[in-house]
Amino acid sequence: MNQIHVAEQMARVRRRARPWRSIIAALLAVLAMAGSVLARQQAGGSGDRLPLELVSAGCAAAFFVFAFVATLGLSGRAREILLPRIGNAHATMVRLLLVLAGGLTTLVLTLQLFRLPVGQLVLGGALTGVLVGIAAQQTLANLFAGIVLLLSRPFGVGDDVRLWSGPLGGQFEGTVLEIGLTYVRLDAENGEYRLPNAQVLSSAVGPRDAKVDEDDAKDQPDTGGTETLTSHP
Repeated sequence: MNQIHVAEQMARVRRRARPWRSIIAALLAVLAMAGSVLARQQAGGSGDRLPLELVSAGCAAAFFVFAFVATLGLSGRAREILLPRIGNAHATMVRLLLVLAGGLTTLVLTLQLFRLPVGQLVLGGALTGVLVGIAAQQTLANLFAGIVLLLSRPFGVGDDVRLWSGPLGGQFEGTVLEIGLTYVRLDAENGEYRLPNAQVLSSAVGPRDAKVDEDDAKDQPDTGGTETLTSHP
């Protein structure tokens, strides 16, 4: 019991220390960026430029590392805060957007600190993005469809729904377990289904039919509430 109690205390201390590590990493990233800029400016008016150029490059590399660590840590902390309020799917989407925005900003600032031609790299990255988008068309379609489902909310987690769609091969009905970024988890009578978001978005959505089958009701004998009398000799 003591070991379990100590382990729980250590886990709580680690959870509390995570945001401080991210904040410290962000502060170190700002200091590294300032050091890189100052070293570059001093190298411009100095005769021996090599040591200052190396310092500037080292600070730029340190900025990239610290900024990326801070982005991951702060986005994870934002997800933990939003998780009990908006659910797992929405919190994950917010974390993904924060990581993408922070990573792109970190990359652009790092390239500027190294004095690399950002315009040409952005053009090359755009061409690469087009090729990757063509190759991963289905995955990106599910991703954007998942974002639309989370924002438009045609149904929510826990709703009993029926989906009609030709691409899905007919209709599915059950209880929505999760609306993820790529799949919708549906709990049906014959098992759990993972339906792609792109097909779910193009489906007709209606309430699940909970009525009793009329044919089965007709097959049952109607006694009319009367009792059958038997005669004994």
